Amino acid sequence: MRKKQFKAESKKLLDMMINSIYTNREIFIRELISNASDAIDKLYFKSLTDDSVGMSKGDFEIFVETDKDARTITVSDNGIGMTGEELEANLGTIAQSGSLNFKNDNDAAKENDIEVIGQFGVGFYSSFMVASRVEVVSKAFGSETAHKWTSEGADGYTIEECEKESAGTVITLYLKEDSENEDYSQFLESYRLSELIKKYSDYIRYPIKMPMTHSVPDEEKEGEYKEEVSVDTLNSMIPLWRKNKSEIGEDEYNEFYKNKFMDFENPLAVIHSKTEGQATFDALIYIPSRPPYDFYSKEYEKGLQLYTNGVLIMDKCGDLLPDYFSFVRGIVDSADLSLNISREILQQDYQLKIMAKAIDKKIKNELKKMLSNDREKYEKFFDTFGVQLKWGVYANYGADKDALKDLIMFKSSESGKYETLREYADNMREGQDTIYYACGETPEKIALLPQTEAVKAKGYDVLCFTDDVDEFAIQMLMEYDGKKFANICKDELNLSSDEEKKALDEKNEASKDLLEEMKNYLDGEVSSVKFTNSIGEHAVCLSAEGYVSLEMAKVLSQMPGGNQGMKAQLVLEVNSEHRVAEKLFEFFAKDKDKLKTYTKILYNEARLISGLQLDNPTEFADMISELM
Repeated sequence: MRKKQFKAESKKLLDMMINSIYTNREIFIRELISNASDAIDKLYFKSLTDDSVGMSKGDFEIFVETDKDARTITVSDNGIGMTGEELEANLGTIAQSGSLNFKNDNDAAKENDIEVIGQFGVGFYSSFMVASRVEVVSKAFGSETAHKWTSEGADGYTIEECEKESAGTVITLYLKEDSENEDYSQFLESYRLSELIKKYSDYIRYPIKMPMTHSVPDEEKEGEYKEEVSVDTLNSMIPLWRKNKSEIGEDEYNEFYKNKFMDFENPLAVIHSKTEGQATFDALIYIPSRPPYDFYSKEYEKGLQLYTNGVLIMDKCGDLLPDYFSFVRGIVDSADLSLNISREILQQDYQLKIMAKAIDKKIKNELKKMLSNDREKYEKFFDTFGVQLKWGVYANYGADKDALKDLIMFKSSESGKYETLREYADNMREGQDTIYYACGETPEKIALLPQTEAVKAKGYDVLCFTDDVDEFAIQMLMEYDGKKFANICKDELNLSSDEEKKALDEKNEASKDLLEEMKNYLDGEVSSVKFTNSIGEHAVCLSAEGYVSLEMAKVLSQMPGGNQGMKAQLVLEVNSEHRVAEKLFEFFAKDKDKLKTYTKILYNEARLISGLQLDNPTEFADMISELM
């Protein structure tokens, strides 16, 4: 029997198949099972119009078997089979796709729920990543003769007649010997093979069966167990996401989530949808109750599991989720995707962008619904993942700020409860045109700030910013519903009457020599010292002027590389109505040393109130002791 040679370009492609195109050897089983499913689809399609087939959908199956002694894996199906000519055409010419031809030639197939998986005709050759020899025995439906195709790789192949009782195909892989770097024997272990089938082909629509060894109680020997072999169906066949929502209960959704994504808590929300139009896909998306165990590690990868016609293509498709929804888990299944030749990496195409945009919108709508209908659940969600949404407002130069601004919340200094920006704006006092906020470690500490007391005394609420990202996000947002934001420790608040402002301006002007002297005592620590009338009964506070606030400066100082050259321009504000102001004038006239001591004490007090560390706490303690 003469060995036939692959065409020159096919030999080169086969070498690429084995060494380059597929990066993960284990996917060979996915490809063989997908091909078997396509072969069954073709015969099932034929059975819809040809009674001579004599088989219904429940008669079809894929059978997988291993032989450790012979080092073989066998995948067989009872599908359409191939003639000798088709073996020559489909396996003798690499990248000749019988499945693609069938798909192109039979528009009615899709109408009858026939979804072939094969696209490129190259998946079969992934077998040579693990096998030194491959045999294919196939008998076409309606043919009297079977044929065997045999190849050891790029050297060529043979085709000869053989015996086979019924239509279908049997593929036998003779595995390579193990080497120092490769463990091919792992694929002979039934548990390993079943694990891969479950991972990649769980939703193939026909049963995938394999003999499995189980340990069962020995009825003849009490308390002992024996090994028993049974033929098990390894795949679940019907994807949950392809069922009608009316057929699925909450418990089924939750159990699927916990088993699929290895979580012990039920999800907060489930989004089950089918999208049709520019991109057609099924999606089953979960919003978790808690972050994935590795969420805050460098190893964490965002993304949804991506399937095409029930076959796993990517375990984590990051392009389907924006970073601010990186905690979302789920599955997307589409037959419309443009895949590359290995079916491993997705091409960056228009379809993918449409899907990502639709998924993003569905998640936002679900969160808005939760916010409106189940406030307690939404607040639980926001406690866990709210920082992600606020980073989303800030990221990409605020590209997503308008879509996310109504989902973010902050604690109110008035009620101590969460408020959305919408709620704050709706509850503003008549004539109020500013949304006030303050930054700090906790709402309790923010409530103690002198500026907070002054703003609340005017009847205005203050939003508490306690996360590092908060102020950066609000700076990016700039305004909400026409209302500007004001940091009560930095921005001009305009809380005083015109008469009060005039009186304060006159006092600062008259005191400029005193204030300049105090600034010099602080040796560059502040950009200015001034009197204020907006801190209630408190003697002193720190504020900032310019773009960078106190909190922003703290955050920047903690980043790699320090503060990136950005520091807050601190302002020491002294209460013009406090008795300490009188003392400052007295010491300015009579005792400059005491003025210097008082200035440093006041500055350190202001730093403590603002939550800043003291540069020299010992000096501060000594100055207090001297006063006492």
